[in-house]
Amino acid sequence: MDGITVPMALFDLLPVLLFFAAAVLLQRDLYGKLVKGAYALLTTGSVLVLLAGVYKALYKVLFAAGVCEYPLLSRLLFPLQAPGFLFVFLSLLGSLLRRKKQTVLLSAAVPVYEGMLPFIILEVVGCAGFQVCLAVLALRMKKRAAAALFLFSLLAMLTMGWLSAKFENTAGMNWFAQGVNTLGNGALLLGVWLLHRAGLADSDVFAKEAAYAGAHA
Repeated sequence: MDGITVPMALFDLLPVLLFFAAAVLLQRDLYGKLVKGAYALLTTGSVLVLLAGVYKALYKVLFAAGVCEYPLLSRLLFPLQAPGFLFVFLSLLGSLLRRKKQTVLLSAAVPVYEGMLPFIILEVVGCAGFQVCLAVLALRMKKRAAAALFLFSLLAMLTMGWLSAKFENTAGMNWFAQGVNTLGNGALLLGVWLLHRAGLADSDVFAKEAAYAGAHA
């Protein structure tokens, strides 16, 4: 990594912390609204994404400070972050689609692969999926601004991933990519905050089974 500095490595933590702050706020509002399995997925996924970002930033800090280069910390990014995003997506998707009786069927395994392609695919699916689910929640609450923020966040996160894969890992590109990532996670946090202010904790946004039962009575 050319030109990586300690401030740059610490800046990598900012989007991770923004994401985790949004996840914690979401967990607070959805506590009691999700079935236990879905809530467990939401919290576990959030922690996995946090750990992935912290380990990656720690790798860069150690490298930039001249302490050591510990590649395992960097290699853990996708194996932790991909299932993390996927778990968050599954928790929201299952809650949005549930009807009279909730049955959660989940078989999750993270086998060991030589390449990162399976994890990249999982991360894209999970990242896109949970942002779309949040946008659906926002539209159900008639909060179009929040829905737009979630879609902007998704675009920013995907752009950041494309930049990291497409261009050489130089200092300038790292600053730019993480700047885009920070904007995306900032939009995510703002969108979740808007839902919080709109009363997500007290809303019946997931209470679709009652309406379903009444319509088919």
